[in-house]
Amino acid sequence: MTESAVPMRTPDAVAIDDTVLPFQVDALDVRGRVVRLGPMVDEILRKHEYPEPVSKLLGEAIVLGTLLGTALKIEGRFILQTQTDGIVPMLVVDYRAPGDVRACARFDKEKIGEQIAAKGGEAAALLGRGHMAMTIDQGSNTSRYQGLVEIAGDLQAAAHEYFYRSEQIPTRLRLAVAEDFRAEDGGMRRRWRAGGMMVQFLPKSELRARQRDFDPGDAPAGAVVPEMKEDDSWAEAQALVETVEPIELIDPALSHERLLFRLFHERGVRVFENQEVRAQCSCSQDRITDMLSRFSQDDRDHMVENGKISVTCEFCNTNYIVDPAELPPAEKQ
Repeated sequence: MTESAVPMRTPDAVAIDDTVLPFQVDALDVRGRVVRLGPMVDEILRKHEYPEPVSKLLGEAIVLGTLLGTALKIEGRFILQTQTDGIVPMLVVDYRAPGDVRACARFDKEKIGEQIAAKGGEAAALLGRGHMAMTIDQGSNTSRYQGLVEIAGDLQAAAHEYFYRSEQIPTRLRLAVAEDFRAEDGGMRRRWRAGGMMVQFLPKSELRARQRDFDPGDAPAGAVVPEMKEDDSWAEAQALVETVEPIELIDPALSHERLLFRLFHERGVRVFENQEVRAQCSCSQDRITDMLSRFSQDDRDHMVENGKISVTCEFCNTNYIVDPAELPPAEKQ
């Protein structure tokens, strides 16, 4: 289909939660995705009942993992995980194509209360310093790919650094998470909402896509390195994305398409089919039983309490009860 044959229409006014909308602005050589999460992110966070700052931090990770996971044209899993020295030392988001998401966090229960009282739960203090790993797993017959990037208290900044150093694709991300208060039968109801946007500069010309060398680069010591001018189209795209307010990314009354039209209507923006995402864990009674069957008899005996083995899924907080007598005999060590 030629550019002139692309159908034109007014932006859809209907906002659809738990979807990711890919888009493209040909005039600026940028592609991107907009995600808005409602019931999905609320279900994940409510099951854990983390302290509010931890829930917000995990919500940001869920948005980031969803943006990156749905951008991959593969079948398999995309796993985002942080390991840091902060009060929240671990965040995990597990995205499984075509749209299943689960997530969890670990935090220091003693220190989180002190942090909230002292600084209101600032994300930088909660995360601390460490690294963020992004893993692509396409199945048992393929090799895993993993990219690592340093993290210093900010998920968004770490993702920018990853794309700059590992993918060498100019990328701009926006993440937003908040609680929505609404009147319902029985009183006010609090629900988590989240949203985000990812824009990438993908010109046909490799020359236009060049970025500055990593410090110190290939220049001899003492040499004057000329400053690399940012491409005008990419500068314009970033400036437009910066105008997006956090509320616009989570507003249930503002559709993806209307937001994109506000940003790029002068240049023209194309949208593609929405991708649905949902909160869905992969645990089950059969999986738990299979896992326990691999343990030694001694390990199983130490797990038994009141004649049963109790296992709680770290991702969805579901508790499974297994009768040891139903497990197959343990292999002799």
